[in-house]
Amino acid sequence: MAAASLVIRGGTVVDGSGGAPFLADVAVAGGRIVAVGPNLPPGAEEIDATGLLVTPGFVDVHTHYDAQATWSSRIDSSTLNGVTTVLVGNCGVGFAPCTPANRDKLVELMEGVEDLPEVVLTEGLPWNWESFPSYLDALAARHYDCDIVTQVTHASLRLHVMGDRAVAHADSTAEDRAEMARLAAEGVRAGAIGFSTSRAMFHRTLAGVHTPTYGAPEAELADIGAAVGAAGAAWLQVISDFDDPDSEFAMLQRVATHAKTPLTFSLLQRESRPWLWKAMLDHVEKARGEGVTMMGQVMGRPVGLMFGWELSQHPFVARPSYAAVAGLPIAERIAALRDPGLRARILAEPTVDPALAARLNNWDRLFKLGSPPEYEPDPSTSVGAVAARMGVDSAGLAYDWMMEQDGRAILNRPLINYADGDLEAVRAMLEHPMTLVGLGDGGAHVGYICDASCMTHMLVHWTRDRSRGPKLPVAFAVKRITRDNAKAIGLTDRGLVAPGMKADLNVIDYARLAMDVPSMQYDLPAGGKRLVQGARGYVATVLNGEVVYRDGVATGALPGRLVRGGREQAAR
Repeated sequence: MAAASLVIRGGTVVDGSGGAPFLADVAVAGGRIVAVGPNLPPGAEEIDATGLLVTPGFVDVHTHYDAQATWSSRIDSSTLNGVTTVLVGNCGVGFAPCTPANRDKLVELMEGVEDLPEVVLTEGLPWNWESFPSYLDALAARHYDCDIVTQVTHASLRLHVMGDRAVAHADSTAEDRAEMARLAAEGVRAGAIGFSTSRAMFHRTLAGVHTPTYGAPEAELADIGAAVGAAGAAWLQVISDFDDPDSEFAMLQRVATHAKTPLTFSLLQRESRPWLWKAMLDHVEKARGEGVTMMGQVMGRPVGLMFGWELSQHPFVARPSYAAVAGLPIAERIAALRDPGLRARILAEPTVDPALAARLNNWDRLFKLGSPPEYEPDPSTSVGAVAARMGVDSAGLAYDWMMEQDGRAILNRPLINYADGDLEAVRAMLEHPMTLVGLGDGGAHVGYICDASCMTHMLVHWTRDRSRGPKLPVAFAVKRITRDNAKAIGLTDRGLVAPGMKADLNVIDYARLAMDVPSMQYDLPAGGKRLVQGARGYVATVLNGEVVYRDGVATGALPGRLVRGGREQAAR
């Protein structure tokens, strides 16, 4: 055994295989795990893990750090929550390929789809690329606190090839399809692990224009899929409304069959069709029986909108009297909102748009987030239920709750995965053998969603704290967010605590592990704001054999690199 640069001694190893935890030392040298066992020789550095868990670093397969990775070396909130590998380029949106003439269009799209403000992107993006391979080269030149893996994104590809016809949602010609297929394959050969697209109606610019990929014909997806499959893609990633679930799934299955490549899609329980997730899993099982790998991608908690006066959304954001003070600096805004007269005017105004009212003013689906945050709240604790017991107006109670903590209190609106008022549907999705755990969306929706902590939530809620239903075994939960995700995207060198594997590790004080309350930070380019959520209990996070976080504080080490095509090609 090589002399160890680091030994993590005496911890309970949850190795990512799903097997029973065991006591062992873990020795690291040259960025790799070189031994796992009892009484290993001393290392140059040691971490005493007595009473602590030792797990692989977490692999997050659904993030949107495409922009953040071009200006920042820290990929938080994910890296504050034990994540050591992130996959960007999801939902068909990204920034390459892109000529200067199309930059504004991609910025407008990312602003609308992923809530990244235009001024932030305009100031922050260096645009030192045009082709997808040159985008990868730009990422490869940077150092990070985690590894980054990429996908070719359909919207940027379609806009690059079709120009304004893509914005107008024109059908692609045979020549268009051939060129998109060529460029997509070029991207995979340069190092992307796959291809992503969106067929979702809600993905649109702030002006209401649907993403260029909305309604793209099957022939286009099939041609691109075949090209990236032949080039070695690990998967195709799709988000779809599944308005006609049978025909849409059948179409996607034909695309995956043609591509000879697995396909993953977002699997969620929607309030409007709370039964649909079960039907989709039936389709997944049928496809598996026919030899086609289709994987639902799920999240272990509700997709929750964070509401507050400092945030981008809240129950009164669309009301005229609030709009009059919305542009004030936050301290002045809170002072104005304390005025009883303004409060009365805001509460007297309805939210006119019915769809917006269902999203913002469904009082029976609106809860205090709490500290530590609670993501499976009892329906009896909702604004509506508490207001009814108190005999007060629900809107007024929501207003007053947001005024707590000097006007910075956060309310949680579980929008998806909470149609039943609990997480039993989510548990069934998590336990299904043809699902993956993802959808945290780190780097996106920065003003009103903060779900990158969903990896920590998998351990805290599902294996330790859940009180409203069965828990999950720790070994199962760790496997789901490490080895399963790594294998799905072709990264066979990580996600397992075993000799020869990449030394990406977490040392966790399981008893103390907890999510922080999200906080608003103003550290984006142009002073843009974003919600950041850290955690307590990560004693150390190790990446490529180097400690990058100790007790939630960055050490300054940046051994993370771009990973190309499932193989590390980091320049040393």
